[in-house]
Amino acid sequence: MFQMIRSLMNKLVDGSTGSLHKPDGVGGKVSTDRQRGTFIGLAVGDALGAAVEFQRPGTFELVTGYRDGGPHRLNAGEWTDDTSMALALADSISSSGWNLNDQAQRYVNWLQEGMYSVNGRCFDIGITTRYALAQFCATKDALTSGNRSEGASGNGSIMRLAPIPIRYGHLYPAKLNELAGFAEGSSLPTHASEQCVSACRYLATVLAALIQGEDREAVLSPDWKPLRQLNAVHPLHPLIQEIAHGSFRHRNPPEIVGSGWVVKSLEASLWAFHEAGSFEEAVLKAVNLGNDSDTTGAICGQLAGAYWGESGIPEHLRSGLARMDLLETALAGLLL
Repeated sequence: MFQMIRSLMNKLVDGSTGSLHKPDGVGGKVSTDRQRGTFIGLAVGDALGAAVEFQRPGTFELVTGYRDGGPHRLNAGEWTDDTSMALALADSISSSGWNLNDQAQRYVNWLQEGMYSVNGRCFDIGITTRYALAQFCATKDALTSGNRSEGASGNGSIMRLAPIPIRYGHLYPAKLNELAGFAEGSSLPTHASEQCVSACRYLATVLAALIQGEDREAVLSPDWKPLRQLNAVHPLHPLIQEIAHGSFRHRNPPEIVGSGWVVKSLEASLWAFHEAGSFEEAVLKAVNLGNDSDTTGAICGQLAGAYWGESGIPEHLRSGLARMDLLETALAGLLL
């Protein structure tokens, strides 16, 4: 897998500048409202879940809006590492083109200096991410810094994924393999297991389709044509395959768990999203699963934001969100 990924990453970069290919009209009708909704939805879900992070479901008063407190003692509307890492990824893409080492260095800048943080400090970082960034600091090779073992399959790369389908959505569906390659590559600096890279490939494809206005039921169907195309090029990990084939449809809590494991995290986010009647209903279902609530909220927020758009996010959730200026700067760089 390693040599295949390295070859793909080389092909995806413009050899003269290292910059991204410019949108060329490939794909359907991309909606700026849904692109913005994907990123802002991530931050909203993150901020909603922050106050009940690490709490078991049923042990806290149900989340109905932003609240302060939680393990990091944040103010209402403030977000965590999910949004910080998405901001770092967006900044790297906008400033340096496609460069995994630059992406990893910006994550290091967040860790060491508090860049991209809502309050100027890094206060929430997963064990897998911390280990990978230490490896990167030692080797300066983001292609090999992420742990490839199945035991290191956390949700840290799908939680920050939004910049990929926003910037690369034009590649869907005609150049699906390239879109999937960028999604997979974005995981490698910190989460290189097959479960993680498969989850990124699948989620980025789903988000790109939703951004282009495809029907939710069709996109989440096990018979969805792009899913077959993904598997034809490089089959998804069996546990991600099970989710893509609809495990979230016939399970409910406590089988559905807001876990830090990428498999359960993706499943929980899709469970909250797939039958919700609104953006707000979806993200509240996600964060009220508890446990890794900020990340379940962030992943579901990407899905719900891509589907309902920024205009579908209630005004009180948008106006109450902290540091909207950072999000606007990121979006300005991504929406060329």
